[in-house]
Amino acid sequence: MTELPPSAAESSAVSPPQVRHPRLPLRFRLRALGIEQALRLAWCFLGLALAEVAGRPVDWVVDADRRDARRAARRAAGARRVAATLGQLKGPFAKAGQFASLRYDLLAPEVREAFATLQDRVPPLPFRSVAAVIEAELGAPVEALFASFEPEPLGAASVAQVHRARLPNGEDVAVKVQFPWLEHSLRADLALAGGLLARLGRQRLSPIDRRRLFQEFAVGLAEELDFRHEADVAAEIAANLAHDPQVVVPSVHRALSARRVLTVGYLPAIPITDRDALARRGVPVRAVLETLARAYAKQVFVDGLFHADPHPGNLFVVDDDEVAVRPRVLFVDFGLSKRLSPRLRREMRGGIHALLRQDVGGFVDAMERMNMIAAGARDGVQAAVVSMFERIRREGALLGLGGAQVLGLKDEAKRLLAETPGLQLPNELLLYAKTLSFLFGLGEFLDPQADLMRISVPYLLRFLAERDGSARGAPLSGAGGGAGPAGG
Repeated sequence: MTELPPSAAESSAVSPPQVRHPRLPLRFRLRALGIEQALRLAWCFLGLALAEVAGRPVDWVVDADRRDARRAARRAAGARRVAATLGQLKGPFAKAGQFASLRYDLLAPEVREAFATLQDRVPPLPFRSVAAVIEAELGAPVEALFASFEPEPLGAASVAQVHRARLPNGEDVAVKVQFPWLEHSLRADLALAGGLLARLGRQRLSPIDRRRLFQEFAVGLAEELDFRHEADVAAEIAANLAHDPQVVVPSVHRALSARRVLTVGYLPAIPITDRDALARRGVPVRAVLETLARAYAKQVFVDGLFHADPHPGNLFVVDDDEVAVRPRVLFVDFGLSKRLSPRLRREMRGGIHALLRQDVGGFVDAMERMNMIAAGARDGVQAAVVSMFERIRREGALLGLGGAQVLGLKDEAKRLLAETPGLQLPNELLLYAKTLSFLFGLGEFLDPQADLMRISVPYLLRFLAERDGSARGAPLSGAGGGAGPAGG
């Protein structure tokens, strides 16, 4: 960590000067016009086209099995090339790849797997590029605001990267800084990313559904680019979970946060999937899983607002003196959080009631009310639902399923999504399903004997017993309960 001059650290107590917006470098101005992005995408797709042209002559001289294998390999290689390009472009392009990786209803498995790599990391920027954003947003140079600031980021994701720093009072913090060109290039980026998403859904979606898909993506991205919104969501989720001392949400330093900069508390922590590190510290992983299950069940079924980006870079175990006795689970990065609308909650409740009653017609009716079935596709979707219900009936009582059974049903649902024309899920439901899938997958990974369903059922029953329009969740009443690293 680079130590800054004492005079600079002392000056952080003084009101910051007027915000300055430095002139963007030429490359960023080209991005604002969409030129760089268009050229990179054109080069990428030209390479895909040339690979396809080179491969086709051989396809016709091999047997059918080898031909299918060759085509699948080209699709996988092409998807990896596209994913790498989207990661380099960052912003809406990396977000579009992440968004597409959830669309089991639209994309082949090898394509989704390539795009899923964008969930964790993208290449970081040099520190000098993000330092200019901090100065523009907070009105003072980095050395005037922080006692020290690590130039190497803790991590980088689609719209920002995170640096560890120290305040003049000695407190460690994590500073999330948005990539500098995004606010200027957003219009051009969305136009190009929208074309990519429309192309991905052309075979399965009508023009109206493609527009709705893109609208979901664009609205979510606009929220994620405003870190003030993320700070508010983190504070609300922290308030909702404040009753549980084993859950930690980073506290936001509002004076050092703005639209493109977010400063939160930092604590040493262990990634929740690092079994070796957890074992070395003597962490009781079942207690960790039970805390995580309680926290997510309350967010999803009671509050209706949930942290929708669970992955190893966003979930940790706080590495403190009590980690081997009372481990605390740390949530970071609330940029991708979702609030389930009252209408969606109502239809989800009706759908779960129908599922428990094995009422196929009622379940499909709820799907139609949620716009999950394209025009003319009800019969095919209903046949798929019948198959799904039969699988659930074979597994036993729904609320008594173990983690492996839940994951098996998840795989069946993914297969039905991929194979059923006219079946499409709202992005909120896909994120909800992804969140629960991660939770049960983590349970199987860390401790297959942990009964996460047992922990979740009381919250689910409370959800099912709600009357439509009743109050849900805790009101926003303060900042987060603790400190920790921040996601990117």
